Amino acid sequence: MKNKLFPLAFSLCLFGCNATSQRALYADDGVKTTFQTGSAWRPTIDNRADAVMVYGVGGNPGAPSGRSIEDRIRSWKERGYITHFMTGIAWGEYQDYFTGKWDGKTHFDEGQVQQNGDTIWHGPMVPYIVPTENYLNYIKERHVKRVIDAGIDAIFMEEPEFWARAGYSESFKKEWEKYYGFAWRPPHESPENTWLANKLKYQLYYNALNEVFTYAKSYGKTKGMDVKCYVPTHSLVNYSQWQIVSPEASLASLECVDGYIAQVWTGTARAQNYFNGRQAERVFETAYLEYGSMESMTAPTGRKMFFLTDPIEDQPRDWDDFKRNYQATFAAQLMYPNIANFEVMPWPERVYDGLYRVSADSEERTYIPRRFSTQMQVMVNSLNKMPLSDNKVNGSEGLTVLMANSLMFQRVPVHKGYKDPQLSNFFGLALPFLKRGVPVRTAHLENLVHGALDETKVLLMSYSNYKPLDADAHRHLAQWVKDGGTLVYSSRDEDPFQTVMEWWNQNGNRYGAPSAHLFSLMGIPEKAREGIYKYGKGTVMVARKDPKEYVLSEGADQNFVREVSALYKKAAKGRDLEFKNVFSLQRGMYDLVAVMNESITEEPYRIEGTLIDLFDPELPVCTSKEIRPGEQGYFINLDRVKKGKPQVLASGSRESDEVIASHSYTYLAKGPQRTTAVSRVWLPSRPTAVKVNGKDVLDERAWHAPSQTYLLKYENDPDGVRVEFVW
Repeated sequence: MKNKLFPLAFSLCLFGCNATSQRALYADDGVKTTFQTGSAWRPTIDNRADAVMVYGVGGNPGAPSGRSIEDRIRSWKERGYITHFMTGIAWGEYQDYFTGKWDGKTHFDEGQVQQNGDTIWHGPMVPYIVPTENYLNYIKERHVKRVIDAGIDAIFMEEPEFWARAGYSESFKKEWEKYYGFAWRPPHESPENTWLANKLKYQLYYNALNEVFTYAKSYGKTKGMDVKCYVPTHSLVNYSQWQIVSPEASLASLECVDGYIAQVWTGTARAQNYFNGRQAERVFETAYLEYGSMESMTAPTGRKMFFLTDPIEDQPRDWDDFKRNYQATFAAQLMYPNIANFEVMPWPERVYDGLYRVSADSEERTYIPRRFSTQMQVMVNSLNKMPLSDNKVNGSEGLTVLMANSLMFQRVPVHKGYKDPQLSNFFGLALPFLKRGVPVRTAHLENLVHGALDETKVLLMSYSNYKPLDADAHRHLAQWVKDGGTLVYSSRDEDPFQTVMEWWNQNGNRYGAPSAHLFSLMGIPEKAREGIYKYGKGTVMVARKDPKEYVLSEGADQNFVREVSALYKKAAKGRDLEFKNVFSLQRGMYDLVAVMNESITEEPYRIEGTLIDLFDPELPVCTSKEIRPGEQGYFINLDRVKKGKPQVLASGSRESDEVIASHSYTYLAKGPQRTTAVSRVWLPSRPTAVKVNGKDVLDERAWHAPSQTYLLKYENDPDGVRVEFVW
């Protein structure tokens, strides 16, 4: 059988685009915060991020704008925004392509099709797409060229997605024969067919992004422009949970990719998982692992990464649900102090102008409550000031879970009765430690060559839910162990994908499972029994259980946790693996806290200091705050604020045009219409006058003498509110 290897897709060599040094490619562009919208500017959605990604030549699927892309770009530029362009690579307002308006031929046969013959639709007349050569020409000519002509020099092609349950369309069959050199095989009929189909889906979108971005950069140069190209994508955790195939880590091998957006929000993070025998939503923990997988996936590239949060989500819920889960995902993203660029929200039109239930048990719908919009604006504006930090989340460092792109390849359909409910073979390695307060990190099999394990003391891995796509990863793993690393391999090696025709059983290799090849490099029996093995300076523990077994039953993880803890203590030279129920981090003047439920204790955590509570729209100053299990906290710690000059510490509007004089402080504050701003401002002395648009609004009760801060409230205005303090 002719089974092509992915051409360079799983290594980090660079090809396909014009060569430029990475440092030059990924230099700072002045954009720290951004958002996406299909709308033209309007006063109710003017959230004052640095940049806006204007969505789609035709707008957002399901909500076409009715205005030209040039008009929408112009409307945001006139309001002072840096303007970029975003559209989908796997779906979009591309009806003119499918109906034949573009080239005179209909192309509905290029939709992704599942086994029963049904096309998988993203929206009305918007199928998920098999990215054929003709379709990519359409994207380049009809969309990319047009926005570059309109002056756009940053293009975001989002969500390269191919559903795992798809693979039955005529277009896909043709791509199969072109890629593999033999006739298409129904993906559901065997594990090998499933594997081959998903590898092809992966490669198709890898090639699609390479081709579109290479064109964008080349065409931009003809107009004297340096066009940057970004991939907004869900995490590997989420795509694997949702049974979608996407290029993920292999995008690091494309030099024409300048950066990424980690698309993590309530809708992805609330996907249920198992822990201690219970299936449930664990939004903070899942978001933490999602953001972590995106950071570790792209860290070797040095490229720009935005973290996304969404104050609401795609599915209609009530406002309290939105608020609670927004806080959880927001806190999770900030636990990664090496990331300080943010997409503050997608679709502000649905955040500010959408109608949602006032409570879970009510059908009454309303716009975003003023208290929530004020809190949200405070949170969003804090991201404009969020610093990078060398600090780390508290707890035992160096426990890492290994991942690989092929996590997405084995999800559906079920073969030979082997099930991995809710991705439990991944969460079974991560949650037993994360829930006990260990700041678990992830590493990607594809990135080992770039030192992905440099800070790892104990590496947890399994081939129960993914497989290595080449042998090089094993050589790096074996060398890491030989140099002193501790590897825990937990798998029965019995899932039906162990024997698909791949490199470990082809071209002279005769290994019954990929782990057998890894073990052979370390002098371990290929069918090693449970136990501890030595290799060089390092240690290998083999556990003959699939990781899902640690979480599908109550208390089933205890022996595993105990064994890993003992290995960690040796690897950490006598330091215990610390168990607790809280994560905390200091980033400049900001304090982050998350308290776990289902942990070693149900005790709340108390943070102390001179604190401004940023999750409270009144911005109260307190000296301590109790945070209960299952909740998070976000504060400014005034004890770490650099004082000496007046400054807005926290605000529901964004300030500019600051003027500081010997006894006065003025600035212009802008924010979206129909929202209330609250600001806490540090002043050298008690104010004698506080003016908003020239009117004195001084309130003696608003002065907090112990912190030397004044609490000011006013209605936001996108044209700006002039604020003046006099003392």
